[in-house]
Amino acid sequence: MTDTAPTAAPTNKLGVHALVWVGDTSPESVETAVKQTAAAGYDILEFSLHDSVNLDQRATRELLEANGLGTVCSRGLAKDADVSSEDPAVVARGQQLLQDSLEVTAGIGGTILTGALYSAFGKAPGPLSKAGRDNVVGVLKEFAAEAAKVGVTLGLEVCNRYETNVVNTAQDALRLADDIGSDNVMIHLDSYHMNIEEKDFASPIIEVGDRLGYVHIGENDRGYLGSGHLDLPALFEALATIDYRGAVTFESFSSAVLSPGLSNDLAIWRNLWDDGFDLATHAREFMAAGLAAPTTGR
Repeated sequence: MTDTAPTAAPTNKLGVHALVWVGDTSPESVETAVKQTAAAGYDILEFSLHDSVNLDQRATRELLEANGLGTVCSRGLAKDADVSSEDPAVVARGQQLLQDSLEVTAGIGGTILTGALYSAFGKAPGPLSKAGRDNVVGVLKEFAAEAAKVGVTLGLEVCNRYETNVVNTAQDALRLADDIGSDNVMIHLDSYHMNIEEKDFASPIIEVGDRLGYVHIGENDRGYLGSGHLDLPALFEALATIDYRGAVTFESFSSAVLSPGLSNDLAIWRNLWDDGFDLATHAREFMAAGLAAPTTGR
């Protein structure tokens, strides 16, 4: 990729997903991810909690603080621990998985837990039932209250139809957030998913407005930003229109980094890149330039 000219630091904090660097959360991998994130000039490191059993919370928090980084945690649920299920036992396991994830998030100093907190990750066998949605609302109401006690905001990430049957559009997320009715529940938009499910990038962002609390930027093929067909300038302009001041995080996956199991879950069959540092530094400059370019609302 060609170098991008340096730009002034944006108002928004910029993040990068740990899976750009490493495929797990072992102590060695966490140290690598933290140091690479700081070296690439980011403000935030996002951890997927799919491997949280191996995450040393105290050591991770100390590493993040020592390197001046904030953190965000994200996850989807499991098929046998799914709060959108009609099976009370499966719902209960989903509740426990959420609670465990909240403890990890707070334990490493995070203030945002986001993702598909409302369902199992993966293609659903059919549409969401009314009973299943009622379970989602009931569980997340209680969970939001628990999260508020430790200063954590919950994000409802809008994911595509092949990853969930609960929230596929910004309107779906807004309706769910309304039904949960908690001040510490916000909307999380992702350009990769928006490209599949939304008519454009601007309308959903403007509709969500000040309820937008987190943004993922990813190319249509999860590769280098600007190398695909996404109209990312329109996305940045829409963020400026609503005067979005939250975090913007780069998300990309390659089979060169991910474990085979996670590659299968995310359908990452191709090695789109093998130099995470080049990818990440390019993405940071791309996002900084995009956020600095619009004048609307700035």
